[in-house]
Amino acid sequence: MKSIKKILIIRFSSIGDIVLTTPVVRCLKKCYPDAELHYITKKNFASILEQNPYITKIHLFNGAFKKSADVLKAENFDFIVDLHHNLRSQRFLLYLQRPSSSFKKLNIRKWLLIKTKINLMPKINVVDRYFRAVSSLNVKNDLLGADFFINPNIELPEDIEQFLHRSHVVTLAVGSKHATKQLPVEKIRELLRLTTFSVLLLGASEDVSKADEVIPDFEDRVLSACGRLSLQQSALALSKSKALITGDTGMMHIAAALNIHIFSLWGNTVPAFGMYPYCPKDQSLADVFQVSNLSCRPCSKLGYKKCPKGHFKCMLNQDMTTIAHKISVFLLKS
Repeated sequence: MKSIKKILIIRFSSIGDIVLTTPVVRCLKKCYPDAELHYITKKNFASILEQNPYITKIHLFNGAFKKSADVLKAENFDFIVDLHHNLRSQRFLLYLQRPSSSFKKLNIRKWLLIKTKINLMPKINVVDRYFRAVSSLNVKNDLLGADFFINPNIELPEDIEQFLHRSHVVTLAVGSKHATKQLPVEKIRELLRLTTFSVLLLGASEDVSKADEVIPDFEDRVLSACGRLSLQQSALALSKSKALITGDTGMMHIAAALNIHIFSLWGNTVPAFGMYPYCPKDQSLADVFQVSNLSCRPCSKLGYKKCPKGHFKCMLNQDMTTIAHKISVFLLKS
């Protein structure tokens, strides 16, 4: 292949998916140190990449295809790596008419797992599948994990900063885009009753009411940061904590990138989809908890606003006593 001086990476969303593309970004730069790496994503997710030293330029996509496509066409890329592989990204490839490769989503295999529980998914992380999209460029995985670079100029509100100075503070991701990935309030409160460590609740503005339900009876050791922090600030708070308790969320992947210990509780999705915490340097960084022998699970590759069966056993049947013990033992050793 001719000399490559400019590469475009496509991944529009979401938090976790974008974080999991960062090993490809880093290894592309290692393989082509003189090349410009451009990345197109939605504006809401730009902060994930803005501090990434391997990226030359971020292009923000707001839904206006022609405008974005014309800007990209003027860049005259030598190669395009499509790590989203949907109709929109394929439309960009058709318009730009440059050499390219695409990530394979394996949607048929996912459908089989959801509908029949027959698991034909490869037993590898999605990161390793992302790397197949750059195999023609001879780019190899350096196995150094994902990247998340925190802006050195950001600060936390004073009360949150002071709270994080306590010993053994654990962060807990309250929300998720899909409710069937979230820890129910009653399970969070059950976990708190079984433990004594301090907890910082992380979430968006829509998670404030949920956090307010959690806090009563635990105000001496639980603080809510829901709706108060940007994604970068949330990552900074996470980096100052001992561990993260979470569902299958984007924050889980940020924690893995920051080498923060993860206790992940899985609801309607399953690690078999390949989106489990990526910790190639230390697999012991992540503990995964899921309810076995549920014939309805997985019920979706993404999630729902509520359990389609009405019982939500995949979360409500989580063994919080075992989980609380595992977290407590980890904190005693840390």
